[in-house]
Amino acid sequence: MFRPSQINSLNLLLLPFLLITSICIGAANLDWHHLFTDHSSFSLLIYSRLPRTLAILLTGATLAVAGMVLQIVLHNRFLEPNMVGATQSAALGVLLVSLIFPQASQLAKMSSATVTALFGMTLFILLFRRLPPQRHIMIPLIGIIYGCIIEAVVNFIGVETNTLQLLAVWFAGDFSAVLAGRYELLWLTAVMAMVIYLLADRLTIAGLGQNISISLGINYAQLMWIALFIVAMITAIVVVTVGQIPFIGLVVPNIVSRLAGDRLRQNLPAVALLGANMLLICDIIGRTIDPPYEVPVSMIFGIVGTVIFLYLLFKRSPLHAA
Repeated sequence: MFRPSQINSLNLLLLPFLLITSICIGAANLDWHHLFTDHSSFSLLIYSRLPRTLAILLTGATLAVAGMVLQIVLHNRFLEPNMVGATQSAALGVLLVSLIFPQASQLAKMSSATVTALFGMTLFILLFRRLPPQRHIMIPLIGIIYGCIIEAVVNFIGVETNTLQLLAVWFAGDFSAVLAGRYELLWLTAVMAMVIYLLADRLTIAGLGQNISISLGINYAQLMWIALFIVAMITAIVVVTVGQIPFIGLVVPNIVSRLAGDRLRQNLPAVALLGANMLLICDIIGRTIDPPYEVPVSMIFGIVGTVIFLYLLFKRSPLHAA
């Protein structure tokens, strides 16, 4: 078994290479030799390549953290925001506010998406709490069905209001449209991840169950709502900014847990770094498969994430519910 510090070291060694590669790759040529004398190259770096790379970094890191938090507080290793209705509910919130207030700002859309994502997760929790303990293995299946139902409602509204093109943006994660001025909300997800780190010990206790949490002086209900709100906010910001990217919150925490065990505070940096690196790798692959065209990173990560998760699932020591 690896120590979290070893995983962090490997990720930190890989991260600079991936960042530089991400900045260099693109349809337009970035002239490093005349970067500070050529206005077009400098503008390309400042207004396009650097914001895109930072957006990928923030998205991968914080979605992985959000997935780990969900798995801890809901006691199930097979959950992530996409499997509890958070992503689909966030898209519903963005759609509704766009229809009612077409001139709404990104902040207003994010706020609406956060509320609907939190509401969607709350309904899911009420559903799975009605299951008997021996049926908890069905939670991921119920989550997938639940998310598909919400997505079907969103698509129905999109068909009726001729907004399917907007839905394509929110349901297909893609960083090609990220520019300076269009990604800054993602920095709020970094703040949310820091809050999670500060609450890590309390969340670990909450993951042991309500009775143990109360006996140790933890306000279980309050901590649960805080955790769910943070997950909802991270999910909403990502959906509003770059769209839906599945599997990050599912695969990355499971990889780290497999390698380093279940220690939330120690594992959070490793989860964030690995999530950022994996999303950077998938985005680089998407940009180099058929240049100058791009394959959406959500499609690439969906394929990679499925393969990795199936490998983890069927390995000799299978994943188990927390």
